[in-house]
Amino acid sequence: MSVFVDTSALYALLVRTDEDHAEAARAFRRLLDRGRSLVSTSYVLLETTALLQHRIGLAAVRDLDARIVPLLRIYWIGEDLHRRAPERLLQSDRRQLSLVDWVSFTVMDGEGIREAFALDPDFEAQGYRVVPGG
Repeated sequence: MSVFVDTSALYALLVRTDEDHAEAARAFRRLLDRGRSLVSTSYVLLETTALLQHRIGLAAVRDLDARIVPLLRIYWIGEDLHRRAPERLLQSDRRQLSLVDWVSFTVMDGEGIREAFALDPDFEAQGYRVVPGG
């Protein structure tokens, strides 16, 4: 069974000074040890890379690219999915949820993924099981 991987968890995993780093690292190791298939999107990679580059530096981006990305199955977002996600964003009328979030939810729904490696409470609010916690 697949687990969706969100920016919030990737950031905490890669930034040792993040308050959630230890919990994210333990949860990530458990997912790998259990042989869980880890899924993410090109939009999550873009968002994570931008955050790491701006806040931490290129060494963190290198870690993401070299150590984490090879463990993920990436959904490359095309025109169809890119158009469906803003429709959901606008229908939800929830300003706090980003386009990246809605792309993530759309991929999860389309693939039947009900669990997310995420520290973003919006995943749980949308009805997904969240690791760690939840």
